[in-house]
Amino acid sequence: MYYSLAMPRELPIFPLPLVLFPGASQALHIFEPRYRRMLADCLAGDGRFGIAYVSARTAHEAEAVPSTGDVGCVAVIRSTHRLPDGRSDILTEGERRFHLLEWRPDDRLYRLARVEEFDDDPEAPGETTTLAADVRHGFLRLTEALGTLAGNDFEEPIDHPADAAALSFHVAAALELAASAKQALLTTRSTTARLRQLARLLEPLTVEAERRAAVRERGKRNGRGGAHPHIEPAT
Repeated sequence: MYYSLAMPRELPIFPLPLVLFPGASQALHIFEPRYRRMLADCLAGDGRFGIAYVSARTAHEAEAVPSTGDVGCVAVIRSTHRLPDGRSDILTEGERRFHLLEWRPDDRLYRLARVEEFDDDPEAPGETTTLAADVRHGFLRLTEALGTLAGNDFEEPIDHPADAAALSFHVAAALELAASAKQALLTTRSTTARLRQLARLLEPLTVEAERRAAVRERGKRNGRGGAHPHIEPAT
């Protein structure tokens, strides 16, 4: 389980129109001079910066600034590929979430904030364990249905995190959801509440994907799949 532990620190902040979850991988293209500088400083340090969500509209403005109190996620740089013109492609992984406490006065091109990292609050395992099993099963069903639609055959079971909190972040990162829904899941400090919300979100997505997958499979057989279970044979 994840447990709450406040760890105030200063962190470079990269405002982006995306929500990063702990444990999730995120590829980024670094091209603006200020974020090239940020990347260089991070690589010279501990390889970490903060990703804080801003809307796509705001992100295109000159000063896209998250608000104090916003929740973001620490990004750990896992690999970098520097291009000849100074741009870089990097791969990051989400670590811990943070509250943005305040902006720090600094003369750097990018913004520096004082943040407090946090994890989920401790909870009794009973309902959390049951919900985690439901979410794991629902996500497996969804993944298999989407694989059928994409023409992929899953011969081996897909590996999902065993830890309930890690599972909830894994599923939240993988689902195609509105940014506001993802930000709400990121902000939630209860593993149980996050899993409960994911279970509600998964059900209609899974049912629809399985319906479309069944239609695709019938189409591949050109109608030779036998009688439709909901259509009585003619007499």
